[in-house]
Amino acid sequence: MYEPEIFADVILPLAIKSTYTYRVPEGYTVSEGMRVTVPLGRNKYYTGIIYKIHGRKPEYKVKDIIPSDSGICVTTEQFRLWEWISEYYICKLGEIYNAAVPAKLKLSGNSEFLPEKFRYKKVREYFLDPALEDSELKVLIGKTKKHKRQHEVLTLLADKKNIHSTDFKIEHYGALKSLQKKGIVNYKEVIVERTAKNDIVQQPLPSLSKYQSEALSSINNIFTENKTVLLHGVTGSGKTEIYINLLKDRLEKGEDVLYLLPEIAVSSQLITRLKKFFGEQLLVYHSRINDNIRTEVYLKLLDRDRPPMLIIGVRSSIFLPFRNLGFVIVDEEHDSSYKQQDPAPRYHARDCAIILARIFHADVILGSATPSIESYYNAVNKKYGLVELNEKYHKNENTKFIVADTIRSAKRGEKISHFTHILLKEIDKTLTKNKQIILFQNRRGYSPYIECQECGHTFFCPDCNISMTYHKAKDLLICHYCGKNINTPKKCSSCGSTDIKTMGFGTEKIEEDILKIFPEASVSRLDMDTASNSGRFKRIISDFESGKTDILVGTQMVTKGFDFNGVTLSGVLNADNILNIPDFRAQERSFQMLVQVSGRAGRREEEGTTVIQTSQPDNPVIRQVTQNDYHSMFRNQLSERHRFLYPPFCRLIAFTLKNKDKNRLDLGIEIFGNELRHVFGRRLLGPDIKISAKIRNEYVSGFILKIEKEKSFQEAKKLIINLIDKIKTNKNMGGSVISIDVDPQ
Repeated sequence: MYEPEIFADVILPLAIKSTYTYRVPEGYTVSEGMRVTVPLGRNKYYTGIIYKIHGRKPEYKVKDIIPSDSGICVTTEQFRLWEWISEYYICKLGEIYNAAVPAKLKLSGNSEFLPEKFRYKKVREYFLDPALEDSELKVLIGKTKKHKRQHEVLTLLADKKNIHSTDFKIEHYGALKSLQKKGIVNYKEVIVERTAKNDIVQQPLPSLSKYQSEALSSINNIFTENKTVLLHGVTGSGKTEIYINLLKDRLEKGEDVLYLLPEIAVSSQLITRLKKFFGEQLLVYHSRINDNIRTEVYLKLLDRDRPPMLIIGVRSSIFLPFRNLGFVIVDEEHDSSYKQQDPAPRYHARDCAIILARIFHADVILGSATPSIESYYNAVNKKYGLVELNEKYHKNENTKFIVADTIRSAKRGEKISHFTHILLKEIDKTLTKNKQIILFQNRRGYSPYIECQECGHTFFCPDCNISMTYHKAKDLLICHYCGKNINTPKKCSSCGSTDIKTMGFGTEKIEEDILKIFPEASVSRLDMDTASNSGRFKRIISDFESGKTDILVGTQMVTKGFDFNGVTLSGVLNADNILNIPDFRAQERSFQMLVQVSGRAGRREEEGTTVIQTSQPDNPVIRQVTQNDYHSMFRNQLSERHRFLYPPFCRLIAFTLKNKDKNRLDLGIEIFGNELRHVFGRRLLGPDIKISAKIRNEYVSGFILKIEKEKSFQEAKKLIINLIDKIKTNKNMGGSVISIDVDPQ
């Protein structure tokens, strides 16, 4: 009997435009979402994912899928999210596959027999010979009293029955071997999870204040009509306690829950806290855990028979294979870290989380003390529900703000190094009270650049046209774009002068200077240099949390949702370098950052103080921060954006062109600009000469396209795809690479 041929469209982990079609060998059963090995080109093999199964034979010669034992790797719901991301962010399914599935499950090589990269961890599980009677065991335990290690092993096994090899001490291994030879002890190989075991501690749910209880009730009421709620709660209002109550309720209903955080750095304190309530129901997923654990978490979630789980993770967690997702929290929803920059897919995890929740008919909370303009606009226009929590959990006064005018202080001779007399006085008062201080400077390194005092020459990265940052501890100039470093020059490469000085200041310089002024204080620094691995990061946080450190100097990392009991003073060293960034979001982000910094101080009963050093004390944002007036900032920014047509009143698409040859890039920019301007007219802005017009030895430029809200965004994207396909065929493009970023941040 004739069996019709079956074909499968397969997604490969490559930035290719479409899927490839393969023939399913006779007798081999496949399903959509299954991992399969397929050939591509000459002697190259990949692990692909079956996307569609059908009976349509392509016109080209079709290769066969190579039979293997791989199972389902991607669920129907995941495919629906991938499809939305591909369409919305104008990217390839292969790029999404590459970002979504752990590396250990994506294999490639020159042989069709691709070895599995992932192996479950196995250990020996020791147990007593089942034929051994209790009476015999008692006799044996008595006889081995003279042999200390054997006696300890038998006593342990008599008590616990089955014990993993990792639970024995090294000095027990010899005794185990001896008891095995005698036939008293046996073992078998068992699979153990690499994910850390959490002791389940049945802690009662945190008690809620009157205002928290009202907010919780409002959230649940809104969920009956609107699946997305924006929780706008001032810093220290206790949003986490509300989350914990909601999480517990959803897990008890048998639902998976996803708790998104913007950065790994924020998660350590929160994870420790959540483990006390959720124990082994909690899984952690982010890029700093090793590939084996990431893969294990992914495969555990694929198991249809598992219990409901709470997953806490960063933006990539949206790609996990949830079973019955019922609730999503996007904490610090305003944070730009939720936006993936490079490589594609350039998705925004907050917006994708809302789509993911929609696929599962789940509820979403977007939480922030300083919501993004776009989210708050959606809330006031009833697209999202809105709950505001304006009372702090602990009954202390609101943070006291002091604005220190750096220009005025300098003229009066009231500055030491980069510290005003006002800030130093507050630091001294805080140390006298045995309280802690956070000092925020949004630049790492010792100084942003070094300059020849003779001719003014500045040292630039040879691969990026940007000044290199001086790092004193390493005595290196480091490019913060590409990572290139060189030894700090002793003389000017332009004029030969040895009169070279550091200019400006970063966290390393602040740490050095504050130690000179307060030599008795214990000072630590938290930035990308000191927290390069999770161990060092945890040690810095632990020391500060326990009170071993008096002053913590840091970049944005110190502003991210930490809860330190002893901090009563926050100091902003230079607010100007965040206020003056040339970006339409600069004022919004300055407000958010300054409020977050101030929120680290006075989180318990004692009043907190924040000192903001700036040369612009009359800047509206400074006033809005000191008055804790989010709504004024929102109205001002909304008015500006309406006037100049920026989000939320339009959609933005950024186009970046790169080429190692500047002349070819210039020609490519001209061709690209002409083609798009012919269709979109004045909506296309650019080309821009980026602040760093050369990055990693490539010249870079680009355009911004504005699409009015009332226009069809879908139609615009179709036009863009067709235009770019046409542009890429133009030989005069000279190999320029075009990338697209929808809703750039």
